[in-house]
Amino acid sequence: MTLPAPTGPYGVGIAPLRLVDGGRRDPWVAERAQRELMVSVRYPARAVRGHPRAPQMLPGEAAAFEAWSNFSADIPKGTADWAATRTHAHLDAPVAPHGGRGFPVVLYSPGAADPRSLGSMLGDELASRGYVVVSIDHTYEAPGVQFPDGRVAYSRMREEAGKAQGPEQMTALLKKLTAVRVADTRFVLDELGRSVVLPRMLRGVLDLRAAGMFGQSGGGFTAAQAMHDDRRIRAAVNLDGVMGYTQRDDDPAHPSTVGTDGLDRPLLLMGKEGDDHHTVASWKAVWENSSGWHRDLTLVGAAHASFTDAQWLVPQLAQKGGVGVGCRGPSSRSWWVRSRRNGRWRRNGLM
Repeated sequence: MTLPAPTGPYGVGIAPLRLVDGGRRDPWVAERAQRELMVSVRYPARAVRGHPRAPQMLPGEAAAFEAWSNFSADIPKGTADWAATRTHAHLDAPVAPHGGRGFPVVLYSPGAADPRSLGSMLGDELASRGYVVVSIDHTYEAPGVQFPDGRVAYSRMREEAGKAQGPEQMTALLKKLTAVRVADTRFVLDELGRSVVLPRMLRGVLDLRAAGMFGQSGGGFTAAQAMHDDRRIRAAVNLDGVMGYTQRDDDPAHPSTVGTDGLDRPLLLMGKEGDDHHTVASWKAVWENSSGWHRDLTLVGAAHASFTDAQWLVPQLAQKGGVGVGCRGPSSRSWWVRSRRNGRWRRNGLM
């Protein structure tokens, strides 16, 4: 499968980074004494010739995505070679000239239980327009995170969801999920400020005084909540993500602090058709309590996953007969929960 080329004036470079938080035990795997993350740093490139295009997914990530992901219920196994798709970001390409402050930074968080690679199109596009884009994989939540030594950390979300046998436990799990994501985000910001963790060519290139964040679904919630909790984030975009600890869009119960407190910095809410601050209770709370600039936009004709690479990939699979007629890919806010009725895994709306 292919991804569309970015339209900005810059070529796009990319560098993967392994980051280790020695001050935090892994919240999902108790025996791991450190929290270990993988991020991708996309940046405006001066030239890309001679630098290979990065794969959308590494082999271990692709195998995990094939085995268990939000696409699983919609696309038969073996239909797609997920490791074969190439992004338009070139590995270790030289950085484009920049002003003394460097390029503004935009963080990206994927949807719940999704890999960072499903935001490749938007990451390439923003980097081609003069931004450094830092995409975060939330380890043990994404289907599989592959580290430089070849290890793959597989998702623990089935096990975690299986423990949540009632509404209170599910609310607690959603709170933990979001807290882990926000802590990951703040740690990544800390590390980006330490030039020693960056490849030499990227030192002095990131303007963290102009940092924003965006994400899809649970990543949109993460972006807004992280901005609430950390003033280093100056603006956020939530792409169709519920911002409360609930399984229903219209449920105002269990609000987040970004909902009850609002925001004093710019926030863009962008949803599929039918999702706006009149219909999504958590959006309404943020809307009413925010003193900063905020807007509410609808992407006409969109499904929930239209804000990811699925919008481009699923039609290609449909042309090959890989999905049913009219399928637009995984369109619910979903990861896996256990059905009380039959004890089997089913899809259910979450984030």
